[in-house]
Amino acid sequence: MIDIHSHILPGVDDGAESTADSIAMAKVAQSEGINTIYATPHHLNGRYDTEPKVIEEKVHNLNEEFKKLNINLTVLEGQEIRINGEVHEDLQNGSAISLGNQSIYTLIEFPSSHIPQFSKYTIYDLQRDGYLPIIAHPERNAGISNHPNTLYRLVKRGALSQLTAASVAGHFGKKIQKLCFKLIEANLVHFIASDAHNTDSRGFFMEEAFDVIEKRYGYGLVEQFKENAHAVMTNEMVIADPPVEIKKKGLLNIF
Repeated sequence: MIDIHSHILPGVDDGAESTADSIAMAKVAQSEGINTIYATPHHLNGRYDTEPKVIEEKVHNLNEEFKKLNINLTVLEGQEIRINGEVHEDLQNGSAISLGNQSIYTLIEFPSSHIPQFSKYTIYDLQRDGYLPIIAHPERNAGISNHPNTLYRLVKRGALSQLTAASVAGHFGKKIQKLCFKLIEANLVHFIASDAHNTDSRGFFMEEAFDVIEKRYGYGLVEQFKENAHAVMTNEMVIADPPVEIKKKGLLNIF
């Protein structure tokens, strides 16, 4: 299994604080069947800005440490990039990196309170430059929670999205879990990832999330999400059914 979103790198953001924490996270990830994990520290989110060189060095060191401990987990480079008007320029000049550092897939984070009006233009700019933006944890964004078709319009424009496993499993509450189901049923979700920060309060929950999805939608959808994560690693196109507008009385469309 491949996890495209985690904060397993030690000492760079609000994830693992030490190598010991990273090792503990790796053991839990391995126990859940994860064999490849993208380290995606925050980039320009107002608190953290981890340089690509630091990510490269820490990913190398962590992989070496896991080998010594016989932990069967490969860490790949990435970033969770806070959306801004210069994301495409940052990727072009190397101050920000895509998933795997060489792939077409970029993990994009919105502010938790809203979707910036310029987002649709940034999504266009990224695709124009050959990237495929993946919107991280849309179910935890207030703008999308209040107006789900905001995500529909972004996906219709070519964006992809990734739900947090803990959200699908219900660990962020029933309201967020219900929104996850609505987004899945509208073909607005392409990945399930952990966004793990530690081994307890912000853990992996990947197995639990896929169990929920299998019981509700069948194993075929579980396989589709797993294949999409593999497509990121091989730099191939994901499986994406046409998005469906979410019908809601009185819904205001922002975009």
